[in-house]
Amino acid sequence: MLNARSLVDNLAEVLVVPSFTRLGFNLRRRLYDWPDAESYPMTGRTVVLTGPTSGLGRAAAGAFARMGANLVLLGRDAGRLERTRAELLAETPGLAAPTVVVDMASLASVRAAAAQVLEVAPQIDVIVDNAGAMIPTREVTAEGFERTFAAMTLGPFVLVSRLQQRLMESPDPRIVAVTSGGMYTQSLPLDDLAYERGEYQGALAYARAKRAQVALIRERARRLRGTNVVANAMHPGWANTPGVQASLPGFAKLVGDQLRSPAEGVDTILWLAAAPEARAVSGRLFLDRRVRPFDRVPSTRLSAADRALLWGTVLAMTGEPEPTARG
Repeated sequence: MLNARSLVDNLAEVLVVPSFTRLGFNLRRRLYDWPDAESYPMTGRTVVLTGPTSGLGRAAAGAFARMGANLVLLGRDAGRLERTRAELLAETPGLAAPTVVVDMASLASVRAAAAQVLEVAPQIDVIVDNAGAMIPTREVTAEGFERTFAAMTLGPFVLVSRLQQRLMESPDPRIVAVTSGGMYTQSLPLDDLAYERGEYQGALAYARAKRAQVALIRERARRLRGTNVVANAMHPGWANTPGVQASLPGFAKLVGDQLRSPAEGVDTILWLAAAPEARAVSGRLFLDRRVRPFDRVPSTRLSAADRALLWGTVLAMTGEPEPTARG
């Protein structure tokens, strides 16, 4: 039977607007009397984090450092990576935070970056797939992939797959995929992953790629069942980040001061990465430390067979070996 707290929480979730804004975050923090996410120790653990130079990624990097974690910072711009690293070292002297330059839309770059991560990180305990960008016009990479899908689906898939064996050596391995509530609005046409049909819209391509990301994390968790790896997705609600301000200025203005702060947006990332109780489930989607539905509209739902087909299609597109094979 649902208790009063769960009823209030579920009502906010159904109404969407109070759920995704800072109102929802503050409501749940009071309802469940959360401990501060940064109170969970991560001393001696290593977090591989993509997109750490601004927005949610920068907030997460700072928080992980304060929690005692070592970091491996992956980003596209070497200068911004070094500035971020310098800021983190000023805030947390003695922090281990090597940087790796990577273009997540280039599989060659991702493979080279994964090899570099394995050189600089003898231990990997958490992988946070956070990097993302809304690309306004349809572009095709040199490898022949639609850029949004490559950067937010194919690249992260290859990176996690190539780091997975090292991750599995950890006593407490976790994968956190940072998605977007926007993925609820879109179905994923499995026969048009390159967005060749219809008029390309950056926001829709972003939402499709995020839906694929979540489907793949579910499928990875299923295939890793019986191992000690915990793999979950989370969405941060509506957070006030440079990406939102640049890509969706009208939306940012409409929501205004009810946008979550970056610190509020990353709370569940930190919790999934560090809290002992977050190991209880794998292959789920979270908002504000609570499991949430994968779908809000039946027409967007991907069946188990669809997810398996997507996994196989991504393997074929990337040319990667099956990363979850055990023998």
